[in-house]
Amino acid sequence: MTVNEDSFTNWKHREEIAESMIPIIGKLHRERDVTVLLHSRSLVNKSVVSILKTHRFARQIAGEELSVTETLPFLQALTTLDLGPSQIDIGLLAEAYRADDQGKSVAEFTAEAVAGATGGNKIERREPRDVVLYGFGRIGRLLARLLIEKSGSGNGLRLRAVVVRRGGEQDIVKRASLLRRDSVHGQFQGTITVDEANSTIVANGNVIKVIYANDPAEIDYTAYGIDNAILIDNTGKWRDREGLSQHLRPGVDKVVLTAPGKGDVPNIVHGVNHDTLKPDERILSCASCTTNAIVPPLKAMADEYGVLRGHVETVHSFTNDQNLLDNYHKSERRGRSAPLNMVITETGAASAVAKALPELKAPITGSSIRVPVPDVSIAILNLQLGRATNREEVLDHLRNVSLTSPLKRQIDFISAPDAVSSDFIGSRHASIVDAGALKVDGDNAILYLWYDNEFGYSCQVVRVVQYVSGVEYPTYPAPAA
Repeated sequence: MTVNEDSFTNWKHREEIAESMIPIIGKLHRERDVTVLLHSRSLVNKSVVSILKTHRFARQIAGEELSVTETLPFLQALTTLDLGPSQIDIGLLAEAYRADDQGKSVAEFTAEAVAGATGGNKIERREPRDVVLYGFGRIGRLLARLLIEKSGSGNGLRLRAVVVRRGGEQDIVKRASLLRRDSVHGQFQGTITVDEANSTIVANGNVIKVIYANDPAEIDYTAYGIDNAILIDNTGKWRDREGLSQHLRPGVDKVVLTAPGKGDVPNIVHGVNHDTLKPDERILSCASCTTNAIVPPLKAMADEYGVLRGHVETVHSFTNDQNLLDNYHKSERRGRSAPLNMVITETGAASAVAKALPELKAPITGSSIRVPVPDVSIAILNLQLGRATNREEVLDHLRNVSLTSPLKRQIDFISAPDAVSSDFIGSRHASIVDAGALKVDGDNAILYLWYDNEFGYSCQVVRVVQYVSGVEYPTYPAPAA
């Protein structure tokens, strides 16, 4: 057999294994509310090629490719266990098993590693929690996609309604079309139908009521069968407690803002300070996309090296707040054409660090430049550290953080030398460390952090909503402290 034939035969064999994994992953998700991960990446509803690519990607962060032949036995072992709702990372299981020298079988090792999710230790499946989206723009529609995607088990979060202002003739048809097709994020994964008579959008079986209102005070959500809901305001119209309290209408229990909160509204970055939320807190903010991008790696660096001061420069994709062509705008520069210019503007991300990471006493300054790309931004984080180090040490630290730490869902790591912004469209992490661009000189480190300011941020918002609703299930093996 030639080398080419051998390579192709190997590929077909791995395809066959990946195909056999799909029904197992799907059944665990639907019947037991178990989400199978591979190095923090969900394998639920993924294609054969996507599963194989996710395994190969492990090479960039772990140093060597992870094969489906290694992970399949762990997946099979999970089917024999009395599992409760959880997230189980078969990539971490395989890596930990490699390092184990106690001679256990895969089945024995797996049972021990996920013991917290089995038998008498397992948690009960939650009743679905109603979610309402107030606004249906760029972030609103991505949140809808994520909520629909995560409704497969029938538990967890359930998108019940979207609140918008009526836009004219065939309003609901046009809004459904925008959910179905997106110029940046591609096609909706599933089917969407519209019932104009009942003002509903049905997406993958999820019946979503479209409520037309000009003001929060107009709505009684219980009239639509909605109860104890979490309302996500993605309009940004109200940012303080007084304004956001208008959403606390009948049927709504909590309000989550997808913009930086003002005053005493808690600014939450999942993975960093979400566990500081008080159970009775009814109004909170998920901060900004840039705050979510810089705070997790900033914490990772501060915990290991200490940070004396820092500056963040964000090179940010343009947004709907800017004009397509030069026209009046209340801001001094945002009125200039977004697709034709680099536009210097302000960012509140640096000042927001103090809210999300109050233990960091170092002063952090920041500024931003909007550039002519529709999505994905990069934050350049320039830090003076508490001690001298070198590039290799920092790379190893951040790689390990992305693999095994409690911040692994927030921080990703890429070593591809030719990576560019469009490569990160659809990334589910809050930020991605670009290994090739990292610079370290003594006590000075400059991190280049990519982030999908739309989709990655939306994933962070959903994580916060899962946490406050009580449907964020534990992950096994447990990340290192």
